[in-house]
Amino acid sequence: MSGAGKKVADVAFKAGRTIDWEGMAKLLVSDEARKEFATLRRAFDEVNTQLQTKFSKEPEPIDWEYYRKGIGSRLVDMYKQAYDVKIPQYVDNVTPQYKPKFDALLVELKEAEQKSLKESERLEKEIVDVQELKMKLSTMTADEYFAKHPELKKKFDDEIRNDYWGY
Repeated sequence: MSGAGKKVADVAFKAGRTIDWEGMAKLLVSDEARKEFATLRRAFDEVNTQLQTKFSKEPEPIDWEYYRKGIGSRLVDMYKQAYDVKIPQYVDNVTPQYKPKFDALLVELKEAEQKSLKESERLEKEIVDVQELKMKLSTMTADEYFAKHPELKKKFDDEIRNDYWGY
């Protein structure tokens, strides 16, 4: 079997195992959709079976001598030459170049994710504090507010001490 044919058969087989047919069937509401879905599944299974049976076998070798006797050697040799073309195998030179860059980006992504999660936690806490402050704002005294925010108390005390009233 050719490498490409075997790959197609393998991919189709794996796809058939990973499709959640029952889960998709549950999403259908009309009888017509269920019928169409059943037709699609049957067609998929038929194609998948064909790929597994036809393309998983090596093709039988051609008996060139048999055709030489019946058709003539010149035409058969021409077809044999065209048939015997060797297709070069793909050699992946790109992945080794970009794999380290990709891995570095994944590490960077994980670090950014951790920073993002920490920032999200901080913002969640800040939201809780602001909501708490909003609830208490109408009954809170300046001393209670400054106890939570000592940097603002220091700033106001400095302004008063320096006789700066903002105008």
